[in-house]
Parts: sequence; structure tokens; C-alpha cells
Amino acid sequence: MPGTLDAEVPMFRPRFSIAICLSITAVMLLSASQDPPPAGAGAQGSGATGRRGGPTPGGAPVGGTLTPRKPDDRGWGWQVKALMNPATPRPLYNRAKEALFNDRQITSYTVSSFDPELYCEVGKHYDFIWFEMQHSTMSWDEVRRMIGACPKVGAAPMVRMPDAFESSIQKATDIGALGIIVPTVDDALEARDAARYSRYPPYGRRSAGGGQYNQIWAGLNYRQTINDNMLVTVMIETLEGVAMAEEIAATHGVDVVILGNNDLSSFSGWNQNDPRYQDAIIKVHDAALKYGKYYGNAGAQYLSGYTVSADTRMVQNGPACDGWTPPGRGGRGRGAGPDEEPVIGLPARGAPATPPATPPTAPAPSAASCWK
Repeated sequence: MPGTLDAEVPMFRPRFSIAICLSITAVMLLSASQDPPPAGAGAQGSGATGRRGGPTPGGAPVGGTLTPRKPDDRGWGWQVKALMNPATPRPLYNRAKEALFNDRQITSYTVSSFDPELYCEVGKHYDFIWFEMQHSTMSWDEVRRMIGACPKVGAAPMVRMPDAFESSIQKATDIGALGIIVPTVDDALEARDAARYSRYPPYGRRSAGGGQYNQIWAGLNYRQTINDNMLVTVMIETLEGVAMAEEIAATHGVDVVILGNNDLSSFSGWNQNDPRYQDAIIKVHDAALKYGKYYGNAGAQYLSGYTVSADTRMVQNGPACDGWTPPGRGGRGRGAGPDEEPVIGLPARGAPATPPATPPTAPAPSAASCWK
């Protein structure tokens, strides 16, 4: 009816206008670091790299014009820890979340096609498995069958979601996933949906129903413990998301905020070594720290060589937690075939020809040390 439409339009316009203003503000703020510092400024710019788009001649980490905030005595994830039920047994059966609580970086192996044998093998060596449901053609039933092929294999089964809809998150949790990763989160509303549909009341809105989780996690008092074992990760991949980073990070029930590095580079038009891009990720880094969440990057290249490397607690792919190398896959935790996603925006002008390596400087842990 005309009257109904007329009543709805004024309500829609303010939200739309606010979103546009936030996006423009983010672009203006981040563009302020586009130009190099004036001659003679040298290191006076906080966190400056010395030359645009690459590390300083002395090998300083790649960064922008902003210096990342340092954790206080509470450390990373203090709010996530504070929300834990003291009655929940430790160590958590979500071993990736337990590793975060022990201040360890967590890495994954990406599974994007139906292969139970592969899943059961790589699940022994990584902190979590990244089931790719955003870009793959896998079905929910294929993911269900892989998780069921080797229950409690070691790595926490997590699903990169196609969206934050209740119907999708319900499927992921019912088949036994211990975590969800929601892409392209632009505002706190999407972050709220990711958090609340993945957890039962009183903290969430997950519906009670049947599913494989009853068999996979049998004997672990699932209904009373899954809220604390669930790991909710949201991905910021747009300038809109950067502008709303504090609101997203402040959302109750979000555990980890990670950058979708390739998409943020693609959507912003900035090379990943561009100071404007680096300033954007520092804004997200600082928001996660401020609100007691964990911070991460989808790109495993951020494990070393960047100002945020030491604070990158979660990445897609990366080296196995026990030093194991997948045959023919170079230890990256992902295949090198036609499905391999290239790193966008590297190298930058004046930067090395290849992205920084991903080596931990410490000796690789033994297999026994993966799951303490």
C-alpha cells in the first residue's frame, strides 16, 4: 500500500546515509597516510616504514603510519576469557580455542572438496580445519560426513560460512562444528547474528534440535559446555567493516576478529604493503585488543614480517602445529592446484618480489605437544 511504503522509506534512508558517511570517513582517514612523510621527517611518523610500500632498508617489519597498540596485563582475549563459565572443564575440547587461551597462534588446513581421508589425516596436525563453504561447491552433508569420519581427530572442525543466516549457522552447529567463520562482516548486526545463532540460550538464540553433534561430542556434557567451546570468528574485508571495527569487536559473543586480507585489498584498491592498507588493519587490530577479543589475518604471510605479526593469533592455513608437511603442498596448509587463492597486492612498489616467509623462529614442536 502507498501509505506503508511512504512510512518505511524515511526509516531506511537514515541507516543508508549513516553507512555511506561511515565509509567515506574511513576512506578519508586512511587516505591521510597516502603520501610519504615530508623530507627530513624520517622516523618521526609513528610506525613509518621509511619508504612507501615496503620494509625499511634495515629490514623493519612492513607497516603503515600507525603504531599498533600494545596489550596491557590482561593480554589478548581477556573479554572472551571473562565470559567463560567457571564450571566448564578445561582443557576445552575445542583445541583451537584452548590454544588461544594458552597464548598460542593457531593455524588451519583448508578443505574445499569432499575428501574424508584427507580430512582425517590433516586433522591430526593442525589446530583447526577450515571447511570452505563460502567459495566451494561442497554440500552440508559432505561436510557432515567428513566430520563424522574421524570424530575427535584433533583439529577443531570450523566452517567458513556462506552467510550469517540462522538457517546456515544452525546446519554448521548441528553437524558438529566447533566454530564458525563469517565473511564480509560490515556491521555489528551481522556480528551479532554470527554470535547469537551459534550459541544456546541464555547467551544465544541457537535452536534446540537433533544432529550429528550428539554423536561426535557424546560424553562431554555438550549442551552445558558447547557455548564455551564454540569459537565465533568474524572477518572484516571492506572499508565499511574497518569503519565499524570497534562496534563489531565489541559485540557480545564474538571471539576473534580477522582480516580478509585479499578481499580488503581488492575492495579498497590498496596493495597489502601500502601504508593506507596497513593503517586499516591496525585499526582493526586495535579494536580487537580494546574489546578483549583475539586478532588474526586470513593470510598466513602475516605470521612474520609485519608490525602485526606477533599479535596475529589466528590465520587461515600456515604451518602445522607439529611441524608436519602435507605431501607436495609446501607446508602451507593448502593445496597448490587450480583452487589455490593467490595473494592479492604483493609485492608493493619497492617491496621484495615475494611476500614475507612464514617461519616460526622457534624449533617446530613435536606431535605430542600439539594437544596438551
